[in-house]
Amino acid sequence: MKNNSEEQHLVETARRVLPGGSFGNIASEIIIREGRGGRVWDVSGNEYVDFLLGSGPMLVGHANAEVNAAVTEQLGRGTTFFANNEYGIQLAAEIVEAMDCAEQVRFASSGTEADAIAMRAARAYRKRSKILKFEGGYHGMSDYGLMSLWPSGAGNSARAVPDSAGIPDSVRDEMLVAPFNDLKAAQQLIHAHRDELAGVIVEPMQRLLPPAPGFLQGLRDITAEYGILLIFDEVVTGFRLAYGGGQEYYGVTPDLCTLGKVVGGGYPLSAIAGKAEIMAHFDKAKVGAEGFMPQVGTLSGNPIASIAGLATLKILKRPGAYEKLHATGNAIRTGLEKALHDAGIPAVVKGEPVMFDAYFTNRAKVDDYRDTLDVNPKVTRRFNDLLRERGIFKGDSKFYISLAHDEKDVRNAVNAFQEAASIIAKEPPLA
Repeated sequence: MKNNSEEQHLVETARRVLPGGSFGNIASEIIIREGRGGRVWDVSGNEYVDFLLGSGPMLVGHANAEVNAAVTEQLGRGTTFFANNEYGIQLAAEIVEAMDCAEQVRFASSGTEADAIAMRAARAYRKRSKILKFEGGYHGMSDYGLMSLWPSGAGNSARAVPDSAGIPDSVRDEMLVAPFNDLKAAQQLIHAHRDELAGVIVEPMQRLLPPAPGFLQGLRDITAEYGILLIFDEVVTGFRLAYGGGQEYYGVTPDLCTLGKVVGGGYPLSAIAGKAEIMAHFDKAKVGAEGFMPQVGTLSGNPIASIAGLATLKILKRPGAYEKLHATGNAIRTGLEKALHDAGIPAVVKGEPVMFDAYFTNRAKVDDYRDTLDVNPKVTRRFNDLLRERGIFKGDSKFYISLAHDEKDVRNAVNAFQEAASIIAKEPPLA
């Protein structure tokens, strides 16, 4: 891949004006200029099949004509009002129709906000302060979300570990941590702390780890038994696994869910959705001053993001959309598994057809965060670098699939998998 002087200048400028030379997202010296459909181009003109998709929002592809037309129409009428607008209201109504847990919706601008607000809503409703999460579960960049996100020495303690500087020690006392997919451990913790817990927050599919059979239902049963709120973080899975999100796909309904990425159609928008009696805490007239939970955001529910979200959901709602999405993902995933297997590279491919990746490990299975600690990061980096050299653009640890990916994209990806795997198989082992 070529790198021209303009792109190199931008890279050097980024190193000077940005901490770490990046926005803090993907570490890369590639500067993306444009995206169309399932592909992106960098400033040097290199073309890539895009499996990053802006970290997931572009489920219908970049610069989709219908989404762009809807946004362009609204641009001439104004971009934000800090007041109710028709498209925000219509989007809330569509979320209520789509998500089983949703009776009412409150908007924010990021997944981090939505997750933090959902945990606060659980505390307000239950009048308890503790939240249980799962090791390796990502719930945004708040102090609470950054507890035991990527602990380097996972043990058997339920005590949370802060994964960032600047988090008050007191936050540790408000979070409990259980291993994902270990229902018995979670049940024991919930039972032991049932009088302190406000809620349990979980990604229905944690990163790339699908729930074990009965795991989500077991959480639903025990939280319902004790009146503890179950929160599904559907920022990633919402409208991706199925139109009704992970709760439809896995058949378990939480009390609250959070949404982001897809629901904003590529623009900053997130949402908290849930039962009306919980959402009432956003309404002072219903719960009084002591129960009221103020939540204000300058761009919350803004018309540009809302109309983009509505246009995106309209596309996804059409017959055959999810069948196509899953079929494309299955073809790419099967090609990845076959390439690694044929090259004799130890790996486990995990996820669902719409998002997955390879864990380079000698383990026979990878079911929870602790299992991922045995993954070889050097092989992962080498494989991703080889893919990028062959025109495959992805994040460090995930393939996102879009409706815009076509048969040519599948072929290009599978060919790149085969070439990269063949090279790694011939190289000295990376330890």
